[in-house]
Amino acid sequence: MRNAIIHSNGMYVPERVVPNSYFDELLGENVSDWLEEFVEIYERRWAAEDESTADLAAAAARQAMERGNVKPDEVDLLIISTDTPEFISPSTSSKVQHMLGLRNAGTFDINTACAGFVTALDVGSKYIKADEQYQTVLIIGAYAMSKYINKLDKKTANLFADGAGAFILKGEKNSRRGLQASRLITHGQYHDYMGIFAGGTAQPVNHEALEKGDHLLRIAKKFPPEINPETWSAIARELSGRAGTDLKDYAQYFLTQININSIRETMDRLELPHKMAQTSMHYYGYTGSACIPLAFEDALQAGKINRGDSLMFIGSGGGLAFAGASFIY
Repeated sequence: MRNAIIHSNGMYVPERVVPNSYFDELLGENVSDWLEEFVEIYERRWAAEDESTADLAAAAARQAMERGNVKPDEVDLLIISTDTPEFISPSTSSKVQHMLGLRNAGTFDINTACAGFVTALDVGSKYIKADEQYQTVLIIGAYAMSKYINKLDKKTANLFADGAGAFILKGEKNSRRGLQASRLITHGQYHDYMGIFAGGTAQPVNHEALEKGDHLLRIAKKFPPEINPETWSAIARELSGRAGTDLKDYAQYFLTQININSIRETMDRLELPHKMAQTSMHYYGYTGSACIPLAFEDALQAGKINRGDSLMFIGSGGGLAFAGASFIY
């Protein structure tokens, strides 16, 4: 039996730092105090005008490949998770494959919004577990939402940011490490609550869509505030039970970084200390499908996780999609 282990990781955030004061000046009012006190976001990174999702993804992948001493020819499969794709068609992964020289890698994109990276972790791991021709799988969560925000919309503009994170998964025989349990959940009744609604077949980008702003990110309806903590804690309990690991024995919980208070409420529901959940939105902002691998890198650099540790990954995003994975690092 083979399992999929996290061989190496990488991340990239753009050089441009956007402080909270930028929005104070843009909006003509003090939003910094609210952002710092209630959201705990102090700054974020936005891509340059000539920097796209593929650029972010390729940079994160290069770091993961360098750290893991993985050559381009060794990668068997590339999976990119993003809901800010390079194009409507073809896939972002096809361009990134070319940029990185992964000539032996099959590719595809997945879009479960901000649950995408954990979904890719689940899918990539199962390719390795199910088929021996896949020994090395590169997964990337990439997000360039600054390209799709209305900078005058206080609900979105000061929260969303850009970045990318990558894991290289490798097959390891008879290993106790790797994927222990996973779960995907979707509550499709929330599909029209938040999104970029113009650009697909339901509503092409036309004059009417541009007038309404549907080509930009929009929160159309308010999500129930309890839905993330309720669902995240339920997923954590299910996966810990299936993995045979007590909730308190996980080294870190990596949860979608959209709302620090939702993360803390989840840990309260699990009766665990807040410090067991890495928070990394403070200087990155909210980076969607990239936020969990960015938080992983922060925890790794801080010495909070080591090889052999049990880790819990739980992501959620528009749709409303959820993905969880219990892993031994």
